[in-house]
Amino acid sequence: MENEFSSSLLENAVTALSRLPGVGRKTALRLALHILRRPENEAREIGQALIDLRENIRYCRVCHNISEEDVCPICSSPVRKLNVVCVVENVRDVMSIEATGQYDGVYHVLGGLVSPIDGIGPDLLEIESLVQRVASGTVDEVILALSATMEGDTTNYYIYRRLTAPGIAPEGLKITQLARGVSVGNELEYTDEVTLGRSLLNRTLFDESY
Repeated sequence: MENEFSSSLLENAVTALSRLPGVGRKTALRLALHILRRPENEAREIGQALIDLRENIRYCRVCHNISEEDVCPICSSPVRKLNVVCVVENVRDVMSIEATGQYDGVYHVLGGLVSPIDGIGPDLLEIESLVQRVASGTVDEVILALSATMEGDTTNYYIYRRLTAPGIAPEGLKITQLARGVSVGNELEYTDEVTLGRSLLNRTLFDESY
């Protein structure tokens, strides 16, 4: 089969860019041609930034957020409330909540949601490390800030059952969830900042919702 383009180099660039989520071949071609028109040093900067990201990024050993250090700036901040842990699906959700300016606790990034149909069980997520954080006795409140979807609710319930199992949670642990200002079926990262901020401030006890 002949190449779609006259240059195999362009073909390779388009194929590589089209592997990105939400980028089809037409968009990939437009990006590749744009890069080709820019000064060579700009293309090198883009390439080097991606290489540096892939090779040097770490995940915080405490909350699993992306970081350049062993412990992320949020977990190591002297002004954050270390006894309040907000459980989120992914790094994008951390960014969404931080953008509200309404939260001064720390996070726990699960890395996904329980979804049996997709073969994602609790053992593939950072749930046991959350259980260990709570069992250490340093956490007073766990905020379940997962998407208002079937997968999010399933994950919320699983975490709630694990944290309330005998011998896990210290006495007085509060488990809350976002107020349902976040519409059912919505993913957290697509919720506007005002609604998300109000949902944080008006969070409810998790066991009252079941």
